[in-house]
Amino acid sequence: MGVLADRPFGDPSRGHPVALFGSGAAALERRVYADSRSAGALHTAALLGLVALAGAAVERSGRRAGVVAETVCVAAATFTALGGTSLARTGTRMADLLAADDLDAARQLLPSLCGRDPSVLDAAGLTRAALESVAENTSDAQVGPLVWAALGGVPAVLVYRAANTLDAMIGNKSPRYLRFGWAAARFDDLLNLAAARLTGLFVVACAPVVGGSPTGALRAWRRDASRHPSPNAGVAEAAFAGALGIRLGGPTQYAHELEIRPTLGDGRTPAVADLERAVRLSRAVQVVAAAAAVSVASRTGRRACPQG
Repeated sequence: MGVLADRPFGDPSRGHPVALFGSGAAALERRVYADSRSAGALHTAALLGLVALAGAAVERSGRRAGVVAETVCVAAATFTALGGTSLARTGTRMADLLAADDLDAARQLLPSLCGRDPSVLDAAGLTRAALESVAENTSDAQVGPLVWAALGGVPAVLVYRAANTLDAMIGNKSPRYLRFGWAAARFDDLLNLAAARLTGLFVVACAPVVGGSPTGALRAWRRDASRHPSPNAGVAEAAFAGALGIRLGGPTQYAHELEIRPTLGDGRTPAVADLERAVRLSRAVQVVAAAAAVSVASRTGRRACPQG
């Protein structure tokens, strides 16, 4: 139900719970910030602990009210955590702008996908940045929420989404957050270990949907993923690169630093058509992930109703 609701609606433009959490996290940061790992760890633990308690209270209330109420609670939490439709819409919009050679509008849109500096990117750079973001966020915004919703219900999926949001806010390696954001970044890495590898498997399985290569996806994943600075993003990006027959990686300019990333895949430089294929592949992965999540949830021993 959460996935089906995400398809037509996507992320609401106003009043999204994730945005409200981000505002609260920023307000707390202004009060407690210190340039140390311990301060960042306490900040992260306090915020995620509150989310876990709130999620557990919501799920308990749903169980007391009956199976329908519990179902609605889990579906609502899953819908809140998912970002697959918004990711696909933004990726498609980026492809349309690049196809129309509207680079100014494409640069304005890029921050909706990733934190790179769009001012230094040409059409090829924008295409690569958007495609890498679609690949990485297929794991973060689609598969990850479904994994944790299946395994832990409302509190688990909300904690996952909150941790992912904190990582986006303070998990970068800028001078301000190198130490303060360390705990948030490492915890997000931990939560995404399984999701990223499931994403790799789903990309291998879904590659034929877009005329891609399952063998190429598996080969690039096994050969190149470990060279990426992220233990999780590298899996998704390498699998996408191999599936689509393209090459990702290379110089990556953020606001605070220039990273020279390793090459993922051994194909051609990605074109706009490859970005469109990546969006379709991302959607296919979400469908498979949703089916897998329902299957797993039915086998975890979680109660189907208060009397179960």
